[in-house]
This record gives sequence, C-alpha cells and structure tokens, in this order.
Amino acid sequence: MGEESTEVVEMKEDQSLNNSVAPPAPPSPPPPHFVLVHGIGGGAWCWYKIRCLMESSGYRVSCLDLKGAGMDPTDPNTVLSFNDYNKPLLDFLSSLHDDHQLVLAAGFPFCTQTHLWVILVGHSAGGLSLSDAIHKFGKKKIKLAVFIAATMLRSGFVTDQDIKDGVPDLSEFGELKEVYDVGFGLGEDHPPTTMMINKELQRKIIYQLSPQEDSTLAAMLLRPGPSHALTTARLVESDYADNVPRIYIKTMQDNVVKPEQQEAMIKKWPPSDVYVLESDHSPFFSAPFLLFGLLVKAAVAYGC
Repeated sequence: MGEESTEVVEMKEDQSLNNSVAPPAPPSPPPPHFVLVHGIGGGAWCWYKIRCLMESSGYRVSCLDLKGAGMDPTDPNTVLSFNDYNKPLLDFLSSLHDDHQLVLAAGFPFCTQTHLWVILVGHSAGGLSLSDAIHKFGKKKIKLAVFIAATMLRSGFVTDQDIKDGVPDLSEFGELKEVYDVGFGLGEDHPPTTMMINKELQRKIIYQLSPQEDSTLAAMLLRPGPSHALTTARLVESDYADNVPRIYIKTMQDNVVKPEQQEAMIKKWPPSDVYVLESDHSPFFSAPFLLFGLLVKAAVAYGC
C-alpha cells in the first residue's frame, strides 16, 4: 500500500509540473516601417545606403519612385499635375490597409495602430509629397513625417513667399539656361515642363560633400524632374494637417534648399522637433550614418 501511495503522489507531482509550463510567448510586433520619398529628378535609388543600414538593423523599408522618376517609365514631360506626380505614394499608402490586415491575421492580435502606421521620410521636393499625404491620410496611416532638407509648405505653392521659401534659388551659379537643362513638353511658347541641373554643376551644387562615387552614380541616374507639376502644387488642406508629428532635419551646408529657406519654412509651419546635420543637400550620400541615427532617434522618440 505504501509503495502504491508513493507512485500516486509522484504522478500528481508530474502532472502539476506539466500544467505549470508557461504558454509560448506571443510573436514580436512587426518593426517600424519607413517609407522613403525622393526629391525632384531622383528615385528610389537615392536611398540605397539608408535602406541597407535600416534593413540590416531589422527595420522595414519601402523606397518609392514617383511618376516619371527613377524606374518609372513615364516621360516626365507628360507629368503636368502634382496629383499625377504624387499618385504612386498615395496609391501605396492606400494599399497598406490590406497588408496590415494580413499582419493581424498572421498572429499579431495585440498589435496597436502604432505598429500599423508608417514613418514617411521625404527629401527636398519630396516634402510636398509628405504634406499631401498628411492631408489625405493623417494618423490613419502615418505615425510620423520626417522632412530632410525638404519643401515643408502646409498648402503648397500658394503665395510668392511660398515660392521664395520653397523653390531653390541657384542664381549664384549662373543664368537659368547655364544651370539647368530645361524641357518644353508643351512647346517653347509655354513654361518649362522639366528641369535638371547640368551634369557639370551637379557635384558643385548638390553633392559637394558627398563621396565622388556617389555623385558619379547620381549623374548617371538623375532624370529631368517635372518642374511644372511641382511648382504649381496646391494642396487641399484637411483637419489632419497638425495631427501627424513632423520632424525637420536641417542640412547646414546646403546649396539647394539653403538653411535660411529651411528656417523660414520651419517658422511658418512649426514642426514637432528640429534636428541638424552638417551636410550638403544629400545627407543620404554625405552623412548616411548620422542620418540613419537621426531617423532611428525620431522613431524611438515618437513611439514607433
């Protein structure tokens, strides 16, 4: 009897141990999703260093080509409206809903909207694309917007002051036709439809602090940008305008969007925070590690 009693006690202890095993840990939430938007004439290729650093650190990254830019086959001389130009970004953000439902279905029932939103990052004229997206989607899709040496205008180009603050003034480098290759898609009796800084001046103006190999790559890949579509951009404001936190990253050695222009836009539509980089207009080439650090800092600071 004593031996049988001992066996019963041991069996109960074993069952108790089995019942006390902790359930498997829930899956980790998805990493922050950065969406990177290029400036005029650029493309997704501009971000290759930043993308590499981000993906190596476990972040999700999407680099887009806007209409007539990068690998997009559209002739930029036919892109005549800002809505048409920015459509790839808006379509991408609209499509995220389905992706996020898949994330939930894949085993992340505890995910909050924080994990479903994206961090928009725009460079130079890409700032207009960010502002447009903020007005259209607000916090439904965007957790944070980061403007890098970017055109940050609440309503687009509405006043002469907007043009003074947001359009590059390169007159110190020569006359218009000396600085730019200009395209007249509507005929020479109409305003230019595209512009691109002459190859001979690109390094001096855009990439003066960047590695030689990067400015060489850019000279091979830059395309004429749809200047008419951008300079006539008028954004339809919404109640979302100030709901999305914005961070501005100033580039203090910038020959394109000069520091005083950046400061004027910051004062006119104050962002949530301002970071500073001692870089040229293209910090993704000239200061990639510092830029990456600031983007991660912004994501952490705003709970992404």
